[in-house]
Amino acid sequence: MAKQIPIGTRGEARETAEFKHTMAAHHPELPPVYATPDMIRLMETAAFQALQAYCEGDEITVGTSINIQHRAASGIGAHIQAEATLESFDGRFYTLRVTARDDVQEIGQGTVGRAVVSIGKFVERMKKVGST
Repeated sequence: MAKQIPIGTRGEARETAEFKHTMAAHHPELPPVYATPDMIRLMETAAFQALQAYCEGDEITVGTSINIQHRAASGIGAHIQAEATLESFDGRFYTLRVTARDDVQEIGQGTVGRAVVSIGKFVERMKKVGST
């Protein structure tokens, strides 16, 4: 199992908003603004980065819950930065406080949950599920 992870451990992820990250890329009738699913993906990446250094062997963390508010729009070309900070651990699940900012303001915030899994065991479990 993963090493003890200190509360307050942080991670971050960045990207520049491109057309492929917009609502319009998925549905042409929608505006070309940074999409909520892309913001959440970046937040999840920041959370992964925060915890990965504490995983051992073939362990990784996987997402288990999301509670996010997307509060402001960002356009193509905006520099988006997501940050994640470990808030708590309940014996199995890690909860991280996440935020996303563009060049001007905070655009989203909330929490994501993650759990440690062994890639090998996870793949084996998925093979069994796929064969039923």
